[in-house]
Amino acid sequence: MTLYEAELVVERRESVADGVLALTLRHPLGEELPSWESGAHIDVVLGPDLERQYSLCGDPADRRAWRVAVLREPDGRGGSAYVHGQLRQGDKVRVRGPRNHFALKPAPRYRFVAGGIGITPILPMLAAAEEAGAEWTLLYGGRKRESMAFTEELGRYGDRVRIAPQDETGLLDLASVLAEVPEGTLVYCCGPGALLDAVEERCPAGVLHVERFQPKAQEAGGNTEFEVVLERSGQTLTVPSDASVLDTVRAAGVEVLFSCTEGTCGTCETDVLEGTPDHRDSVLTDEEREAGETMLICVSRCLGKRLVLDL
Repeated sequence: MTLYEAELVVERRESVADGVLALTLRHPLGEELPSWESGAHIDVVLGPDLERQYSLCGDPADRRAWRVAVLREPDGRGGSAYVHGQLRQGDKVRVRGPRNHFALKPAPRYRFVAGGIGITPILPMLAAAEEAGAEWTLLYGGRKRESMAFTEELGRYGDRVRIAPQDETGLLDLASVLAEVPEGTLVYCCGPGALLDAVEERCPAGVLHVERFQPKAQEAGGNTEFEVVLERSGQTLTVPSDASVLDTVRAAGVEVLFSCTEGTCGTCETDVLEGTPDHRDSVLTDEEREAGETMLICVSRCLGKRLVLDL
């Protein structure tokens, strides 16, 4: 699939909480941007070897602007520091997307759980659920109220939204929203890994949908060498035990989109034509993994001796 790519202008830069900046991006010529649905994210190229993924958290009906929010992470890898310290109103950034591995599926009821900056993909989901006439609630936690973004916007939903700063209420009371989930309810959660793990423990299979900002811990396992056939470029390569498919493909001169190299952003997702992937990402659903039709080549490997990829 060919993704939209363009240079957009930072039309607005505003603080929406302590340590959180919201950026409004527009095309410099006022052109419409591609449509998107709640749960989608875009790639933002901030500089050479500095590319990050941010969830779209504005109004999908507004084709003239995209909004993202960026948390300042002192121990991050440089993306948030650049946005907070150097990116200014009027600057241009190259963007690519949107992609969506966290789409809101139809359901009569939803339980939303957000932690910290994890509110960003959830925010447009609430509007979508509202428009669909679904019954829903949101439990939103953070370290302190001042650090929790978009609380004023959430005020319009009344008591369906529970704001729970840790310094006021302690750890999120997950049992209160997940102990008895009515049949047909879907649970959507985004936030720190510890929160997602705790929610996963409380939700039966098929009910929960999560988006991770950090890779999920994988069981330790040895890597073995295998063969990868690149169908379109006509190359057959050997992936050694100490290199990824992505590393091997790029070393052979084949161009492929990638970003996080951790299996969390979905940028390098590639169609699998033959073979069985050893999925090690934090993006694909259980159903997608079982189907084996795509894989994230930055982290995933092969369960057999040979893979054929659409590259």
